[in-house]
Amino acid sequence: MEKARIAVLVSGGGTNLQALLDAERRGELRSGEITLVISNKAEAYALTRAGNAGVKTATVVRGDYPSQEAFEGRIIELLEKNRTDLIILAGFMCILSADFTSRYPGRIINVHPSLIPSFCGRGFYGLKVHRAALDYGVKVTGATVHFVNEVPDGGEIILQRAVEVREGDTPETLQRRVMEEAEWVILPAAAELVCAEILRKKHKGEKI
Repeated sequence: MEKARIAVLVSGGGTNLQALLDAERRGELRSGEITLVISNKAEAYALTRAGNAGVKTATVVRGDYPSQEAFEGRIIELLEKNRTDLIILAGFMCILSADFTSRYPGRIINVHPSLIPSFCGRGFYGLKVHRAALDYGVKVTGATVHFVNEVPDGGEIILQRAVEVREGDTPETLQRRVMEEAEWVILPAAAELVCAEILRKKHKGEKI
């Protein structure tokens, strides 16, 4: 069976990458195959997770390149060599330029730990998102998977899932619940939806 080729971009521990790998192993992500993991941090544990799953890895560190253009150029080179159909940002802590995102319209997705448009955009990442949600006093938060464009967290929403905020939550406990109940559920589901659509377009001879 033909599958869409997926490259996952990571920076840290790779829990969302693991959710994708597990979904593929269980057959829930059946229209796509993770064929490459790229990290912008050499010490990222996500690279170990990928290696344990037999997935090819690469490291591209921004400081090793004279410009953002050169840094992104190396990533593009790896993506093209991999014949990548879909790019998944899974905790990738680097904002990509408009030149990069416009190269792959409808082919880059990201998971964000809030219900967009709340607590999103430039500066909202990691525990900062959950701290902001608690400071604001919301009773419900969650996660969003969206297409990536030139605006941080500004692309079309694919899937969202709500998570209850509980009495006594800390940013850390809320982060963990959002990951377990939302991110790890909707990211593989969204990847499957987008991969299936990419394959449909390929079969019909449409541009992807």
